[in-house]
Amino acid sequence: MPEPTNPEAGALAGTAAAGTAGTAAAGTSAEAITVVEPGPVSRWLSAQGFGHEGLEPDHLGIETLAVEPLFLPLIVAALKASGFDYLQCQGGYDEGPGGRLVSFYELVKLAALADQIALASDPAGTCHALPATARPEQVRLKVFLERDGDLTIPSLYGLFRGADWQERETFDMYGIHYAGHPHPKRLLMPEDWKGYPLRKDYVQPDFYEMQDAY
Repeated sequence: MPEPTNPEAGALAGTAAAGTAGTAAAGTSAEAITVVEPGPVSRWLSAQGFGHEGLEPDHLGIETLAVEPLFLPLIVAALKASGFDYLQCQGGYDEGPGGRLVSFYELVKLAALADQIALASDPAGTCHALPATARPEQVRLKVFLERDGDLTIPSLYGLFRGADWQERETFDMYGIHYAGHPHPKRLLMPEDWKGYPLRKDYVQPDFYEMQDAY
């Protein structure tokens, strides 16, 4: 486009260009604000060569990471060796009709907290130095699965026996399969139940006829 010869037009063009540049700069700044800064666990995993994606921390500030299904056991084994010795919780949720199914894991450094308590205790066993707000270091891992894709994740039973019933309940409610689980059966619903009750697109049957279990 040829440059305007009218001075006023030139001034308007310059103003428009400046406005466009300002808007672009503002947009860049806005995008920069939404970038998730890697937390300590994310930085440690990256240094060890483990691929993952940082997500926004929750309302309590707990670091949250997304991992691929096949890499889950390797990453959890590495975290366990680094001190995350307790699987506090495993569960699932549905993002909504057409959305993804999610399996999540809460890992905690429980032994490290016990050591802090021991150091803060006097010989009589009275804890006097540890703040009441002291909390164990914690990280949350999430595995995202397309609801129409492969809903299989390696089981963590071999690393944490506490995953036994928790993975069974997640399978029972959401239909996520945990490969390698020693008891891959429903936990709450009858074995012959159709569908997964906590999915957002679940349709409850009008009646259920109890089948003979044997």
